[in-house]
Amino acid sequence: MLAGLLYLGSAIGLGLLHLAASVKTKPEMAEASLKGKDYAWLLGAVLAGGIAAPILLLVSLQKTPASTASLLLNFEAVATASIAWLFFREAIGRRALAAILLITLAGIFLSLDTSGRWGFSLGALGILAACLFWGLDNNFTRNISSKDPVLITLIKGLAGGTFSILLALSLGNEFPSVGKLLAVLALGSLSYGASIVLFIRAMRGMGAARTSALFNISPLVGVILSILLLRDQPGWMFFATIPILAVGAVLLMTESHVHTHLHPVVTHEHAHTHSDGHHTHNHDDVVNGSHSHLHEHEEITHAHIHLPDTHHRHAH
Repeated sequence: MLAGLLYLGSAIGLGLLHLAASVKTKPEMAEASLKGKDYAWLLGAVLAGGIAAPILLLVSLQKTPASTASLLLNFEAVATASIAWLFFREAIGRRALAAILLITLAGIFLSLDTSGRWGFSLGALGILAACLFWGLDNNFTRNISSKDPVLITLIKGLAGGTFSILLALSLGNEFPSVGKLLAVLALGSLSYGASIVLFIRAMRGMGAARTSALFNISPLVGVILSILLLRDQPGWMFFATIPILAVGAVLLMTESHVHTHLHPVVTHEHAHTHSDGHHTHNHDDVVNGSHSHLHEHEEITHAHIHLPDTHHRHAH
């Protein structure tokens, strides 16, 4: 019930935001809308990350110690990077690979619970499978990350939230009091809604593997907030993990990938500016700032520092 309400909160919050934006924003300044095959990728993301993964996790947690489960959930970043590299040909060099492994290792350390029960079972395999589905979700969403992230997250939240709530009701769960209900919806609009929107926008410029790796810093943020808000006392593992996370993050943020590459002729639509070096087309009227419309890129071969963003998902 809690998971469903958090998802639903993200949908409600983003639905209001999307409605307000559609009223105030000029059509040419808005984000690109979903079209055609975009819905196939979105459907895959909803089925994998909003339905299959949560079901596997819930069933598997019944047979898996919490300490084991918390460690296995770090596999999501590894699954995302592996799928991005093997199936979507996203470029991952040695530097990026080292950073991903360091950040994943730090996440494992932060979620380590030496006081809990340990065990590896069929349930543990189920949790790994859930992480695999979330890895698919991240990569499917990456393929439509150039489109409106608010609309994408709204649809995912509505689908995932509705499913989880119906599942909770079928299991005999009840809705919380009005006060708690409103609090959970508000929290979901931020911790799910805003978070996923920012995640999608990050994938535009960094690709799925690097975005997922940096997202794995979230346990550190959780520990820091628990210290500030709940007055929790961090253990020695927290301080030992900070240097590992810092090195991994610095490796990613200072990555310099450059080589001669070919941009073929392509016609697509997404939000863009004319100051990024890849959008030099003309307009009949003056357009400033970010805007969206169908445009064509001419074939060009050049060399510059780049990441696997929307325009640099070429093979290596």
